[in-house]
Amino acid sequence: MTARTVLTVALLTLREAARRRVLLAVAAMTLALLVLSAWGFSRLAAELATLTTGEARLASAQVLNLVMFGLSLIAALGTAFLSGPTMAGEIESGTALAILARPIRRPAVLLGKWLGLVVFGGAFVTVSGLAQFLIVWTTLGYWPPEPVTGLVLLATQTTVLLTLALLLSTVISPMASGIVAVGLFGATWVAGVIGSVGQALHNEGVARVGTVSRVLLPTDGLWRGAMHALQEPSALARLAGPAMEGGSPFLSDAPLTPAYLVWTAVWIVLVFVVAAVAFVRRDL
Repeated sequence: MTARTVLTVALLTLREAARRRVLLAVAAMTLALLVLSAWGFSRLAAELATLTTGEARLASAQVLNLVMFGLSLIAALGTAFLSGPTMAGEIESGTALAILARPIRRPAVLLGKWLGLVVFGGAFVTVSGLAQFLIVWTTLGYWPPEPVTGLVLLATQTTVLLTLALLLSTVISPMASGIVAVGLFGATWVAGVIGSVGQALHNEGVARVGTVSRVLLPTDGLWRGAMHALQEPSALARLAGPAMEGGSPFLSDAPLTPAYLVWTAVWIVLVFVVAAVAFVRRDL
């Protein structure tokens, strides 16, 4: 497995992704969300003027988190439906057989495609996230306290999902792999909300639902870490008690622990290794 082969496949994957219609759909949805959020935030500015500074900053953070969830969902849809055709589509069309007939190892091809998709997902999250931060700053005067941390965690969330989709694409059809990946993304988020409600109600059994789901698929855990990075900590500490007790899906009371970040990295490596093994053993 040479670095040159991996980089070549990564560049080809980026070039291929740029030609797919999924990219146009992702761009259109992102632009629509940014335009709608700009209009909504401009209307919201007048309402927040009647609140105290702390209340206004807390409300701004919650609305920002709501819109950022929309962007993360678009990123999830885009990367999942780009990852599916990356392997499954090429296997079904016979393109993979033509490429792998040359002296190129399958894990090198898979790693190159994964790297290209990671760059694509990270670039999308960075550009769209910064655009949203500028909109919020221009309309509401709010700038998140840890924007870099928030964007890195959202990009990592995208990496987790595309790694899962890449694994699925080695064993099932392109469309099915995208649907399953996005479905698991949504199910994990719902399980996280249920767990938060259970925690607010001091019900350990219900709260454990969220904890287990974040371990099995770290997307919701990373999302909650990103939310915490985009919140105003002082306003959260003083004013968010009732909202946190209600299990708000757009507030997070604690940053991610180093142990969880290590587990996320291990999860990505493990899933990629399983994908590589499945791809090596698959008949083309």
